[in-house]
Amino acid sequence: MKKFLLLVIVLLEGCTIPRAQTPAAVYDFGAQRLAAGSSGISDDKRLRASIWVPDAQAPVWLDNTAILYRLAYHDLAQVYAYGSSRWVATPATLLTQRIRSRIAMINDAGVISAAEGARTNYMLRLELEEFTQIFDTTDSSRAVVKLRASLIDRRARLLLSQRNFSIEQSSLTPNASGGVRALTQASDNLIGLLIGWLAEELPEGTSMPQSTLPALPTLSALPTR
Repeated sequence: MKKFLLLVIVLLEGCTIPRAQTPAAVYDFGAQRLAAGSSGISDDKRLRASIWVPDAQAPVWLDNTAILYRLAYHDLAQVYAYGSSRWVATPATLLTQRIRSRIAMINDAGVISAAEGARTNYMLRLELEEFTQIFDTTDSSRAVVKLRASLIDRRARLLLSQRNFSIEQSSLTPNASGGVRALTQASDNLIGLLIGWLAEELPEGTSMPQSTLPALPTLSALPTR
């Protein structure tokens, strides 16, 4: 009898031992792989405007690191989150970083974040409205990214232009990994359109052909002490 009770106690204790949980898969946008002409403007044209790009704003439901999806065949108004996968940062943060990096590639006057505190002539305000994977069927999904961009002249305190961007990208696989890849590609496509719009809307003289940029001084032309 004692042996039986001892066996029962051992079995019960074994049931209370917590099982090791599988660590969540953590994703970002990955390294940028930019093809020629993917910056949104022609290769021979660059920007020359100091631009402040503060962190993009997002609604409360999107201001977290969850990878979100919707079921269009069930109820498009409901939002779900993958339980074992997440972003390394909020989508708004990841998208802001990507936008700053891409603008810096073609802007000779630089891109400033809020933390740097430097003066700039223009501000690019970003509002992320949608960043989800949408399932049209159980085995077919697409990424949807929606963003509102506002170009503001900080000196005159004027709204120069505003545009809503909406991009969709098919997912290769109907899961979190496929959603991440599709959302990343959709984001890069949207940024290309954003930069093209920015180059068109900036006042004349703040974008110019690369051939007219002033040449850097040679070593012989630098002043000597």
